[in-house]
Amino acid sequence: MAPGIIRAGAGEETTVHSSLPSKEVFMTPVNSAGDTHADTDTDTDTNGEDHAHSLDAADPLRDFRAKFIIPTRASLKARTFPLPVPGPWSADSSHGASDRPGKPDQAVYLCGNSLGVQPRCTAQYIQAQLDTWAALGVGGHFAQVAHSPLSPWQAMADVAAEQSCRLVGAVPGEVAVANTLTVNLHLLMASFYRPTARRTKILLEWKAFPSDHYAIESQISWHGYDPKEAMLLVEPDQDHIISTDKLISVIDKHADELALVLLPGVQYYSGQLLDVARITEHAHSRGLLIGWDLAHAAGNVPLQLHDWGVDFAAWCTYKYMNAGPGSIAGLFVHERHGKVEYTAGSGKPVFRHRLTGWYGGDRASRFQMDNKFRPIPGAGGFQVSNPSAIDLTALCASLSVFGETSIQELRRKSLQLTAYLQHLLLKDTSSNDDDRPFRILTPLDPARRGAQLSLLLKPGLLEKVAAQLEEAGIVVDQRKPDVIRVAPVPLYNSYHDVWLFVQVFRKAVGL
Repeated sequence: MAPGIIRAGAGEETTVHSSLPSKEVFMTPVNSAGDTHADTDTDTDTNGEDHAHSLDAADPLRDFRAKFIIPTRASLKARTFPLPVPGPWSADSSHGASDRPGKPDQAVYLCGNSLGVQPRCTAQYIQAQLDTWAALGVGGHFAQVAHSPLSPWQAMADVAAEQSCRLVGAVPGEVAVANTLTVNLHLLMASFYRPTARRTKILLEWKAFPSDHYAIESQISWHGYDPKEAMLLVEPDQDHIISTDKLISVIDKHADELALVLLPGVQYYSGQLLDVARITEHAHSRGLLIGWDLAHAAGNVPLQLHDWGVDFAAWCTYKYMNAGPGSIAGLFVHERHGKVEYTAGSGKPVFRHRLTGWYGGDRASRFQMDNKFRPIPGAGGFQVSNPSAIDLTALCASLSVFGETSIQELRRKSLQLTAYLQHLLLKDTSSNDDDRPFRILTPLDPARRGAQLSLLLKPGLLEKVAAQLEEAGIVVDQRKPDVIRVAPVPLYNSYHDVWLFVQVFRKAVGL
């Protein structure tokens, strides 16, 4: 395999030998068998619109776009109910002369790192849920309805958890679907952050998402310690990037003081993909527990939480998992921490301490109402209360789409999309970041990032760039004062989306 070629199939290592993407990466996408066939014509114009269309035409995942509702420029501006709902999209219509895929006013939505777009099947699933509630009332908890896409309400959380296992690399029983991300982080830290007189500190990154920072801060205070002393923030050593070596060295230096390590799988600001496997292994070698916030990793990059020995993890489902704003979250607890054993003769369960609630109790005895808590073995025993059936319905709809492909296939396309984006952004610009009106904060090595590129603009450019992107019907998000985050999602974004974004962006920054 030639240097620079990216292959990220199941069981394969992702190798990039250059900090800049090789043209071969996106010259021709991988086929359905996972093979990359580089174009031998070195004169191929990889910068033009026709090439973007040709990449889309050869994309084995191209039909998935039709399974999602992509906003239009008109719908983005609508503020009166009923709102216009974009109509069906044809894969064959995306490669013609139109300036927008599918239809002339279709927006370019590159904001799945913040909120994924709606799967078309979500409305059908939600309507089935409403019809079940209307027709059966409380009976919907247990009645299996023929021809419905849904399980009975009491089984929905288990079904969603089982389907989520393949996205995060868990074995059955290690995933639960419940609550929201920050609530799950609190519940998990209530179990896994057990400070002692000597070990009180929690290690986190320098720019944790505010909710994570607040949760850690409050957990430390709850135990009677000073967050200023007990929060160990790791600063970046490579611009905005924290190298794995830096993290390992900090763990080594403070191992005797640490009660917990809690890090992001993908850092929300920079887009850096951390080496979860290596960092987890090293933390364990120093006798430490380690958890991961996978908000920007779940549904985005392949994970093997069980095989990597991760102690616990939590994630939301409204970003790359497309379950809707504020949707129900997921959590992972390794099977070694979810064991429930009964001492001989006593019938009393022995299990890892956690905050408990009715829904975490053994299903067979849940309705006996005897107030004797017997936890479900595994992550299910960390549930607290009855989950929202509406939320679970939206998640199950999205998971049905993921069930038609694999995270390895999605990652393969994602690597190519971000390499193509990087190539177009840097084409014919100075190799010196200071000479450009922007620079890419995200690692240039595709193996060290997810679907997101974070672009740091020169001071004063953000409002102008944001306005021109909005006017062109291009949706990205921004982190003030000067960063925009661009995330081509492989399930529904096209190479032509990337090409269109770059044309508007480069003009907006004066290139």
